[in-house]
Amino acid sequence: MPQDYWGRMVYILQTRGMSYLNGAKNTMIIALVSTLIGCVIGFAVGIVQTIPVSKKDNIFKRALLFVVRLILNIYVEVFRGTPMMAQAMFIYFGSAALFNINMSMWFAAFFIVSINTGAYMAETVRGGILSIDPGQTEGAKAIGMTHVQTMLYVILPQALRNIMPQIGNNLIINIKDTCVLSVIGIVELFYATKSVAGALYTYFEAFTIAMVMYFVLTFTCSRLLRLWEKKLDGADNYDLATTDTLAHTSGMYSYPGGNSSEKRRTDGMEKGQAAQSEERNDEASADRSFGKERDR
Repeated sequence: MPQDYWGRMVYILQTRGMSYLNGAKNTMIIALVSTLIGCVIGFAVGIVQTIPVSKKDNIFKRALLFVVRLILNIYVEVFRGTPMMAQAMFIYFGSAALFNINMSMWFAAFFIVSINTGAYMAETVRGGILSIDPGQTEGAKAIGMTHVQTMLYVILPQALRNIMPQIGNNLIINIKDTCVLSVIGIVELFYATKSVAGALYTYFEAFTIAMVMYFVLTFTCSRLLRLWEKKLDGADNYDLATTDTLAHTSGMYSYPGGNSSEKRRTDGMEKGQAAQSEERNDEASADRSFGKERDR
């Protein structure tokens, strides 16, 4: 074992590098899959929580929604209000002790992180749906769309763009929080680091490597999600088309200003002015001809 700091770092990477990579792979698998499942759970819970209810609705519908929302609110508050480590130990060991359900470690890992993420995503989705202007819903209902159609084709696409940053934030949190799954025996990056540090008695060096790897994983995911957000935003410039010849905006023009479309609009205005000038010249020529005929 080398005596200097950098020598020990190199030695750890050479001898235990595969352990780190295997742990990082497991961390990313759990984080990605659980975030995806958590988003599905969050969208389902958030949509149910925003279903409109009025006094005109059937009493059975109102009673059913009240019970369902009560259960969902309890789920959200419990999983947002307790640490994931306690949830992991309670679900993994408690399911066997209370219900005689023996979960595998991997199933328990996906299940725990997914329902924890779903609780946070439920409030995010609810806020994203409520952030959409009520006029969008009113306009959809005015053209005969049902509530399901309104949510599917009008509200959710806009809400998804609004909550994209929070989805990315949850993914980054899950990459880091998978370390709590070491309490149930999942060999992720933190567990692998702890094993290396305990075997070689190089805690500082081992966890320095782990810290760098966590940063690389989270930073890479953050940049990729930022690119996806920009793609969802669309182009900065776009063309508007109108057919009203009396409107100042008639024709094609670019907003906030593109060279090609601006040139088309300018050319159109010049052609229109030329045509008006020709009409005035024709009228003047006709007037002169009429005057000559009258003099004769």
